[in-house]
Amino acid sequence: MNTQRLQKLLAAAGVCSRRRAEEMMLQGRILVNGVRAKPGDQADPSLDRIYVDGKPLPARTRNCTLLLHKPKGVHSTCHDPRGRPTVLDLLPPDMARGQGLHPVGRLDAFSHGALLLSNDGDLTLSLTHPRFNHSKRYLVWIEGNPNPRVLERWSKGVPLDGIASRPVFVALREQGKRRSLVELEMREGRHRQIRRTAELLGHPVLDLQRLSVGPVQLGDLQPGAWRWLSDLETSALANLIDPPEQNQEQTSQPKRFHGPQ
Repeated sequence: MNTQRLQKLLAAAGVCSRRRAEEMMLQGRILVNGVRAKPGDQADPSLDRIYVDGKPLPARTRNCTLLLHKPKGVHSTCHDPRGRPTVLDLLPPDMARGQGLHPVGRLDAFSHGALLLSNDGDLTLSLTHPRFNHSKRYLVWIEGNPNPRVLERWSKGVPLDGIASRPVFVALREQGKRRSLVELEMREGRHRQIRRTAELLGHPVLDLQRLSVGPVQLGDLQPGAWRWLSDLETSALANLIDPPEQNQEQTSQPKRFHGPQ
């Protein structure tokens, strides 16, 4: 027998991420042998009849991952009920719908930059679950000129909703009369975390661009354009699917902040 958790089976088939699979189960959209599935259920795809929205679970597709430069105004989702543009709209139709690609994490509609799309459920879990501690790097224009105390406070992690935040690498890259450019490197991605933190510190975000996701760099990829990952990038991402204990030493290093460079 090849019994596995349904979340993993759906992610491996390119239907959705594991987290989204749980939501679909709670909505009654997944049936196993005619019975509504619930989070934690297991099945054997060679023996059990698994249906998603009334259709048989598709055969597992080849794992593939691409890098997209998400423009502003585009939503990091596969479908928007209000008809707003999504990241899948930027891909060829046969590829967008035929390979089970979904965004790996999110980048809010007002932000732009590096966003991975993949049908690899294990990779998606590794890059989005907070226990894996993977880094993301950003360039952020903010209002005003933050002083060293503000930057130090930011670097230590600003609590949100009463919950502590992890330390952040903060580097002040440029200052103008009314705005400043900071570079951030973070190892968590709570909802609108950068924007909410900057607001609390008195320096609201004017523009936010993600430069990298783990080892994958945005580089000179233009807004709206995408590319398949190189073999080196694919191998580097595969190495991220390791026990979180292997990342403990890296995440315990002290964070720093710098003045303009």
